[in-house]
Amino acid sequence: MFRSFFLNRRWMHWSVLGSLLILGATWYQVQLDVQINTWFGEFYDLIQTALAEPGTVALDAYFAKLLEFGTIAAIFISIAVVLRYFIRHYVFRWRTAMNSYYMNHWGSLRHIEGAAQRVQEDTMRFARITEGLGVSFMDAIMTLIAFLPILWTLSMHVTELPWIGPVEHSLVYVAIISAACGTALLALVGIKLPGLEFNNQRVEAAFRKELVFGEEYADRADPPTVKELFSNVRYNYFRLYLHYLYFDVARFSYLQFSIVLPYIMLGPTIVGGGITLGVLQQTIRAFGRVEASFQYLVNSWDTIVELISIYKRLRAFEAQIKDGAPLPEPAAP
Repeated sequence: MFRSFFLNRRWMHWSVLGSLLILGATWYQVQLDVQINTWFGEFYDLIQTALAEPGTVALDAYFAKLLEFGTIAAIFISIAVVLRYFIRHYVFRWRTAMNSYYMNHWGSLRHIEGAAQRVQEDTMRFARITEGLGVSFMDAIMTLIAFLPILWTLSMHVTELPWIGPVEHSLVYVAIISAACGTALLALVGIKLPGLEFNNQRVEAAFRKELVFGEEYADRADPPTVKELFSNVRYNYFRLYLHYLYFDVARFSYLQFSIVLPYIMLGPTIVGGGITLGVLQQTIRAFGRVEASFQYLVNSWDTIVELISIYKRLRAFEAQIKDGAPLPEPAAP
C-alpha cells in the first residue's frame, strides 16, 4: 500500500515532491486564513464604529475593506482549485503504483474472494482517503501553529469564565478540554464500527462474486445461495445502522454544543462590554479554528472507520502475496 508508491524510484517525483508541494500549498492556505481572520476583526470594528457614530466612516473606506477581502479570497480560491486538481492526479498515481504491484502478483491473488474489487476499487479508495486524511491532519497541525498564538493573545480580552471566574488565556484551555472530551466520547461509542465496516465489505464481496459467477454459469447464483448471501449483507447492515444510531446521537449533540460553547464562555465578557464586535468575531473565529484542529479525530471518524476497513482488506490481500495466509471468514448471523 505504501512501499509501491513512496519507496519506488519510479514514483519518487510524485510521492516525495508531490507531497512537499501539497504541504506547502496547505501551509499557504492557512496563512491566508489567518489574514482573513485579521480582516474579520478590522471589518466588524469598522461596522461597529459606523453604526455607533454615523458619518465617521466613509463609503469608500467601507468598500475598500470589502475589496481587500475579495483579493485575499480570490488568491485562496485559486490556490484551492489548483491544489485539488493536482491532488486528483497525485491520488491516481498512487492508485497506479498499487495496481501495478498487485497485478504483478495476480496469479496468487485471483482466487481470493473479491480480488477484482480490491484491485479495481479498494486501491483508489485507499489512496484517496489516506491522502485526504493526511492533508487534513497536516492542515490541523498547521492551523494550530498559526491560530493557537492568536487565540492565546485574544484570550487576554476575556475577563472571566461563567461559574469559574478569571482564568488567564482561558479560551485555549476550553478548546483543548472540549476537543479532548469529544474525541474520547466518540472513540468510546464508535469502538465497534471499524470491525463492522470491515465485515460489511467481506459479505458484500461474497454476494457480488456469486452474482458475477451467475452471469457466466447457469448453476451459480441459485435462489437459496443468493438468499443466504444477501441475508448476511442485510444482517451486517442492520447492525451498522444500530451502532451508527447512537454514534450519530453522540456526535451531532457534541458538535452542536461546540458551536455555542465559545459564546457561553464569553458570556460575562460580552455582557460586561469588555470586548468590541470586531475582537469578538476574531476571537470566535480563532476559537473555532483551534477547536476544529483539536477535533480532527471527531470530524474524521467516519472516514477513519472506512479507511481501517479498507486497510484490513488490503493488508490481508498482501499477506496472501507474502506467505499465502488465509483470509478470515466473515461473521455470520
